[in-house]
Amino acid sequence: MSFSVEKPGSPSPPPSVKKRTPRWSELWLKNSKKPLKNHVVFTMQLQPPTPTPTPTTKKFSQTPTPNLPKSDPITLLPDHLLLNILSKLPDSQRNPNSLVCKRWLNLQGRLVRSLRLFDWQFLHSGRLLFRFPNLTHVDLVSGCFFSPRNSGILLSHRVVSVHIGSGFSKSWKVCEDSLLPVEVVDRGLEVLASGCPNLRKLAVIGASELGLLSVADECLTLQELELQNCNDDVLRGIAACTNLQVLRLVGNVDGFYSSVVSDIGLTILAQGCKRLVKLELCGCEGSFDGIKAIGQCCLMLEELTIRDHRMDGGWLAGLSYCENLKTLRFQSCREIDPSPGPDEFLGCCPALERFHLQKCQLRDKKSVRAMFMVCGAVRELVFQDCWGLDNDMFSLAGTCRRVEFLSLEGCSLLTTEGLASVILSWKELQSLRVVSCKNIKDSEISPSLSTLFSVFKELKWRPNTKSLLPSSLVGTGMGKKGSKFFKRM
Repeated sequence: MSFSVEKPGSPSPPPSVKKRTPRWSELWLKNSKKPLKNHVVFTMQLQPPTPTPTPTTKKFSQTPTPNLPKSDPITLLPDHLLLNILSKLPDSQRNPNSLVCKRWLNLQGRLVRSLRLFDWQFLHSGRLLFRFPNLTHVDLVSGCFFSPRNSGILLSHRVVSVHIGSGFSKSWKVCEDSLLPVEVVDRGLEVLASGCPNLRKLAVIGASELGLLSVADECLTLQELELQNCNDDVLRGIAACTNLQVLRLVGNVDGFYSSVVSDIGLTILAQGCKRLVKLELCGCEGSFDGIKAIGQCCLMLEELTIRDHRMDGGWLAGLSYCENLKTLRFQSCREIDPSPGPDEFLGCCPALERFHLQKCQLRDKKSVRAMFMVCGAVRELVFQDCWGLDNDMFSLAGTCRRVEFLSLEGCSLLTTEGLASVILSWKELQSLRVVSCKNIKDSEISPSLSTLFSVFKELKWRPNTKSLLPSSLVGTGMGKKGSKFFKRM
């Protein structure tokens, strides 16, 4: 039997307490001089101990797979299929769809065909063609001006609208002073023509002959063109546009800009654009020779619009050379023809079907008579807000014996008697429209006129539009209750 000798001063441990083996973390913390960093301890706590697999658990244990997001099947579609899908969507959803991703933004830009430019730098830098590579209709008029960014003043005209500053122009031609230089406009046209070979419609202001030539050389499919602030020199570049069918020329606009389109420019136009179908002359000068050249050279011309013209006397006789003209419009003309000449030289447009007059002054009896003689074969006659159209002026329309449709709107000087004297002589009249003609009274309708109305195919009779509101309020009590509330107490 062995005995252990105890040293004096050393306490003996109790027999029931066993000595525990210290953990490695306690020993490491005890011996370390520096405390653990927080991120190290936090990382150690986040990693649970991996259990040791046993033979029984190996058979049923499987490695867990992470929940990865499934790939979008739309991203696997080629561009032409995705373009076909996006093209079927309504216009209200196209702009929101372009915000999905950069690919959809680029594809949406390829679907845009028509655009109106406001920032010229967007075109000059090339971003316009990169963003919208398939443009066919481009309007550059608003971008050709030095417009203040925060200007709330909008100067508007029937032809052009532009934002201006608070200062006024000394020459009283605001647009002319705010236009970009001609070289800048021509350079922009070169950039546009090189990137849009399929361009079909273009509107520009302040361009020169060189700019139009660059468009004509690159854009062989150009069919519709609008030139503002145009003159005779600019029209030399139009001759290269061999496929041009629709043309709008704006020469002089009071208070905006002034340019001259004379017989020289009209003759250049006629000899270069022989495939024209529609032509609009706004603020243009000229005479009989210019209109005659257009009629003789442009054999396919079917629609002609004369707006606010400044032509010399005798130009009206040149319309008789437009043998295939079907539609003729006079808009905002201060006078028709100051000196139409003898009746035997006026002639007539044989194929004319529609003749519209809008906001024209019909005060000269001689010129109005010549106008109706040239348009004697017309079948559709429209008057809208024409000044000076009284009974005597309207009686001159009796020479148009083949009228089938007559429309009168805003003709306040014409009376019921003047209307009846003309339409009773028209044997082929089938449709009548009378709106806002205050001197045409329902009570003055004769029995013969009433019988004529009964055989019309179409009749719209509202000579006094002010009477429509009171007649629709009959029986409702409206218009009488206000007196009860506003009596003085």
